[in-house]
Amino acid sequence: MKLYLSLIPAALSVLIAALSPEANAQERTVFTAENNAVQEPFCLDVPVEDGNYLVKVILGSRRRAGDTFIKAESRRLFANGVITAKGEQKTISFVVNKRDPVIRNQAGEQVGKVNLKSREYGKLNWDDCLNLEILGSAPAVQKITIEKVNVPTVFLCGDSTVVDQDNEPWASWGQMFPYFLDEGIAVANYAESGERTDTFIGAGRLDKILSVLQSGDYVLVEFGHNDQKINSRPGGGAYYYFATQLKTFIDRVRAKGGIPVLVSPTHRRNFDSEGKIVETHLDYPEAMKWVASREGVCFIDLHSMSAVFYEALGVEDSKKAFVHYPAGSYPGMTKDTADNTHFNAYGAFELAKCMVGAIQLSGLGIADHIINFSGFNPACPDRVEDFRWIDSPYRNLAPQVLEKDDKPSAAPSR
Repeated sequence: MKLYLSLIPAALSVLIAALSPEANAQERTVFTAENNAVQEPFCLDVPVEDGNYLVKVILGSRRRAGDTFIKAESRRLFANGVITAKGEQKTISFVVNKRDPVIRNQAGEQVGKVNLKSREYGKLNWDDCLNLEILGSAPAVQKITIEKVNVPTVFLCGDSTVVDQDNEPWASWGQMFPYFLDEGIAVANYAESGERTDTFIGAGRLDKILSVLQSGDYVLVEFGHNDQKINSRPGGGAYYYFATQLKTFIDRVRAKGGIPVLVSPTHRRNFDSEGKIVETHLDYPEAMKWVASREGVCFIDLHSMSAVFYEALGVEDSKKAFVHYPAGSYPGMTKDTADNTHFNAYGAFELAKCMVGAIQLSGLGIADHIINFSGFNPACPDRVEDFRWIDSPYRNLAPQVLEKDDKPSAAPSR
């Protein structure tokens, strides 16, 4: 097994061995620590092949209390402040999806590759390792094992409001979503900033999903932010070009035995003089609802739920759910930022709870795997003061930009 251990913030690493293909399918210990050792936050990178991996973590210390957060890949949340008393031991388990850009046939032969944007180079989501971040005020990890497993997968397709954001303070509901699901199901977030339905397909992202999708897997599709920007193009429009692309998702996923789910786009933070959210997505959310009804597909109205959430916070306090920070608040933030499209960790967490609540009522099989959830009403959001979050270490990657500057992959020929 080849394993990389990095201390935070120091970039120290230890190279150990390499996982053979046979070892991927067996439970393997990838980290152990002295039970009484004082632990600092660290990152763990384990080279593995594509697939879903059950991660088991034994937490606790005989000598001190513990407070442990765990994220995987590009800041996907799995453990949200697990407290262990002195002498107490807890075991938590979750499934992490790992992928690379190569598209393979059933024989494992390369038949294509996802056309990554230059900004995606270096992202943990696309590397050759299963990446874990162990964080917290007093992390207390005794042992970590991984094992390749065959479980249903929820694939996420979307734009920057869904993507696994790389650096603080940006976040999306997609990277908070895994926290609310048990070890019987995996989340594979294929969303990418700037994408539209057609450019997501054109870049080979859907092809990659379909190459690994198994019968009974779910594909959640949330678009609209960027699709509406080409509304005036010849042949464009929500009920024609956009609807056609959505039907392409539905038809291709169903052909492989998957279950498509359409999710309407989150609202932008845009209030009128009476404190109500202004519609900025034209008729794209309604067109998505229409396609879902026509095709008999489950529809999750995140668009409406997000409006209720923002209005419940109010004009000023809603800024606390978005990336509104002065210059210098975070590494790489060189200018005052007032981003009314992209969320911080609190906003992303609340919107993930909107999604989980809707899934619980949807009749989808995903609901059988919901954990860490006791219901949520977007009209009564959690207080931002009660939200606890541990920042991930900064990575020198292309920063998230304002929506107006975000570019899609090259569009397919029409």
